Amino acid sequence: MARVISFGEIMLRLNPEGYLRFVQADKFEATYAGGEANVAVSLANYGLDAAYVSKVPEHEIGQCAVNALREFGVDTSLILRGGPRLGVYYCEKGASQRASKVIYDRAGSSIALAKKGEFDWDKIFDGADWFHWTGITPALGGELPEICLEACRAAKERGLTVSCDLNYRKKLWTSAEAGECMAKLLPYVDVCIANEEDAKDVFGISAEGTDINSGKLNHNGYISVARQLAERFGCKKVAITLRSSHSAFDNDWAGMLYDAADDKAVFSTTYHVHIVDRVGGGDSFGGGLIYGLLTGKNDQQAIDFAVAASCLKHSIEHDFNMMSVAEVEALAAGNASGRVQR
Repeated sequence: MARVISFGEIMLRLNPEGYLRFVQADKFEATYAGGEANVAVSLANYGLDAAYVSKVPEHEIGQCAVNALREFGVDTSLILRGGPRLGVYYCEKGASQRASKVIYDRAGSSIALAKKGEFDWDKIFDGADWFHWTGITPALGGELPEICLEACRAAKERGLTVSCDLNYRKKLWTSAEAGECMAKLLPYVDVCIANEEDAKDVFGISAEGTDINSGKLNHNGYISVARQLAERFGCKKVAITLRSSHSAFDNDWAGMLYDAADDKAVFSTTYHVHIVDRVGGGDSFGGGLIYGLLTGKNDQQAIDFAVAASCLKHSIEHDFNMMSVAEVEALAAGNASGRVQR
């Protein structure tokens, strides 16, 4: 069984019930989430050996976050304990033409205050095949950019495949800060995951002939983006999610996977998605892609699985994608009717 290590921050997610706005809420639903944690849960649900690396406070709220991962079979034995607090994010789900909104309360969290040398990468990567992280982790500041560099170097020295989702978050750092930091880390990445906004905001690489607000997408423009990322940083594969947003409820959703060695890109089916909860959609794509590539699927099969997995995640409340391999493969094979399974 393949073993995947993911590294990042797990947070407490607080959201009003249903589609209430923050200012209407007198109670909040509490769950746990984080970009890399969401990927770990997907992979564990697919039957892989998924381990999560982070640092959480040594009190009951930290333990709640750990328990949320354990529920789905994620290996939490490598999580460090200590520091003052767990990061929090508030999520207000959008509806119709009203966009979803996220407010962060994560400054000074346990992982944000982590120090170089705290993580024993020899132990962490023992027996591992794949290492996954996202641009959110170095964006937390402190020594995390250097810690991510330590991790990437250690992973490559041991022959692991390294994947990264650019995941640019403008509320955490500027485009210039992101570009400078990520340019030092991307040369260690084999599989880069991005969307049109990330590539433009972080590296100034735009998809020509594309307007995400109008829903106009140019496939050749995305191939160019992927090719430029691969050429600049040496990535072997680049995956790009393709989202056309018609409203907060209704999106078209697809993906592309580019192979640098063959200079060839493949595109998935486009799904017309009516959204229950959008947050975590990109992470479910990453989890599906990693699963597809690790289990020997060819590029077309891998991108089809990743996009189908993410399509289904949009139907699930909160961040974690609670789908099985069989359910994802059924959708990828064309069973998109949503009919009751009896």
